[in-house]
Amino acid sequence: MKILVCISNVPDTTTKIKIADGSSSIDTAGIQWVINPWDELSLTRALELRDDPSTGVKSVTVAHVGTASSEPTIRKALAIGADDAVRVNADSQDAFFVAAQLAEVTKKEQYDIVLCGIESSDYNGSVVGGMISEFLGIPSISAVSAINIEAGAPVLSRDIDGGKEIISIPAPFVAIVQKGIAKEPRIAAMRGIMLARTKPVKVLEPVAVEPLTQIVSFEKPAPRSACKFVDAANPGQLIDLLRNEAKII
Repeated sequence: MKILVCISNVPDTTTKIKIADGSSSIDTAGIQWVINPWDELSLTRALELRDDPSTGVKSVTVAHVGTASSEPTIRKALAIGADDAVRVNADSQDAFFVAAQLAEVTKKEQYDIVLCGIESSDYNGSVVGGMISEFLGIPSISAVSAINIEAGAPVLSRDIDGGKEIISIPAPFVAIVQKGIAKEPRIAAMRGIMLARTKPVKVLEPVAVEPLTQIVSFEKPAPRSACKFVDAANPGQLIDLLRNEAKII
């Protein structure tokens, strides 16, 4: 059994984002790039399954759509423990384009399980995993919080109102995972960092796919207005502000 983990290259959540001149792109100068947190948890769980001989998982591959500038993030995934990596040499233009490229990667190697984070921490689109399954014509399970292999068959768990939903599904399939899939992301050890230098990264050229969306411009949110304090003995003023200024009542 082989697992493919789809990873995104995103700015560290502490990074202060600046808009480039023209407002059509982000100024990438000084940005610290990391593996998307949900993808990192997916990778951790995939490695846990591989490291357990009873699961039958033989290898874990990471796949990413991006230019050569994303190689350090891919190498980090290899240092954490992935066996190999695939990079589609293209700018990630939109979710449809990315999903199409990752679907092609899956077709070439016939992976049994494809893991995607529920969203990326930059654009928060939450659509790539579902699109991959549609391109491949295989089932997808969303909001997966646990995945196990029992008697050679994948068993997934989803959190629902008032409890959990347990799902048994034949491979191949796409699992769109959320927080809870792993307790903590795995940290790369020094040995893993050294080994990552020699692990293979296969670079593929993109298939011809027209993106469905285009970013017209970026703009910063309006600055917050000054905080107003209302005397506890004057509830009428608070009601007036909520009704006529905040317009929420």
